[in-house]
Amino acid sequence: MRKTHWFWNFLLVITFIVCLSVLTLHYKNWLSVKSNQIQIYSGFYTTKISYIKIDSLKLVPNIPPMERLHGFSALEKEKGVFREFKDSLTNKKVYVFSDNIHQQKIKIVYKDSQKVYLNLKDSLKTLDLYYTLDRKLNTQITPN
Repeated sequence: MRKTHWFWNFLLVITFIVCLSVLTLHYKNWLSVKSNQIQIYSGFYTTKISYIKIDSLKLVPNIPPMERLHGFSALEKEKGVFREFKDSLTNKKVYVFSDNIHQQKIKIVYKDSQKVYLNLKDSLKTLDLYYTLDRKLNTQITPN
């Protein structure tokens, strides 16, 4: 009977743990809503948006047609960095963090033209996040 070397067993276990942790990190959107900014995490994709830099915030039913630069689609999830077809010359990146592609998304435009599309698996939590962000934007004091 041949004995397997311990190194290969160890490598197999470590590979399984890494794959499982990456899947867990991409499984849903992780939010950090602070007093001055929102930070969105989903695995390797992350973005920070200061409330002062947000130009518009609205709910949209669908994401416009875009070219995926990198990211993934699996079942109802759509995540990654995209580029809109109409902005293919300017090369502006659009971040998509969609846990359910069939539900409405929050469209955030910041820094004049940067866009983020975001929703959570539960549509009520998405609406709650939208109203929370809307309240924070409306309470921000803008200097004259």
